Amino acid sequence: MKILALDTSALVAAVAVMEDDRLLGEYMLNHRKTHSQQLIAMIREVLGSLELVPKDIDVFAASTGPGSFTGLRIGVTTVKAMAYAAGKPVVSVPTLDAIAYNIPISSFTICPVMDARNNQVYTALYDWDENGQKRITDYLGIPVSELVKLIKDMGKKVIFAGDAAKMHEEYFRQELGDDFKIAPGSLLLQRASSVAHIAYLKAMNNDLESCFDMVPFYLRKSQAEREYEKKLCKDC
Repeated sequence: MKILALDTSALVAAVAVMEDDRLLGEYMLNHRKTHSQQLIAMIREVLGSLELVPKDIDVFAASTGPGSFTGLRIGVTTVKAMAYAAGKPVVSVPTLDAIAYNIPISSFTICPVMDARNNQVYTALYDWDENGQKRITDYLGIPVSELVKLIKDMGKKVIFAGDAAKMHEEYFRQELGDDFKIAPGSLLLQRASSVAHIAYLKAMNNDLESCFDMVPFYLRKSQAEREYEKKLCKDC
């Protein structure tokens, strides 16, 4: 089974191809958010280097959110279009699941944190057990202070990954002391290989979708929508 996976949920643009659980190739850029300009060229480069064409892919996967509204739309639309043209199924992979999957088996609880602006983060908590990685909270969009309180209340030692990990590192150190770590740079940000591996596990369980059913998972409304609702309330 060959899987092509994309992640465009934040600044990073990433493409990976796996055959079953073996990574064949991965292309990752962390340089400005120009996914609309870079993504197709990245896909062509990876497939061309592997001597593959889209019809050789059995399953198409995308990181579906939360994250950048524009970035998610680009990634999801690209995967849907490729899957439709090839007549193949798709797999939706929550972005937080994929970031958490970057971290190898750990005695620490894994906490992906994505910047949601205004001192807020998209986040969830994950543990490993004999059956693999499992999410132990809901997907959350909360202030960083609430996340720290949740971690303390659960009595967890955590390892943070994601673009907000370094951003709030000093606050985490102040509040959590020795009960936290930051993932190394090679594992910190979104990786399409993690999206691909989760997609492989889902495909093996026949957890597949039609391209028409794949939609972004925004977790909360866009800033423009929130501002518009505020304006409506003021005019009421």
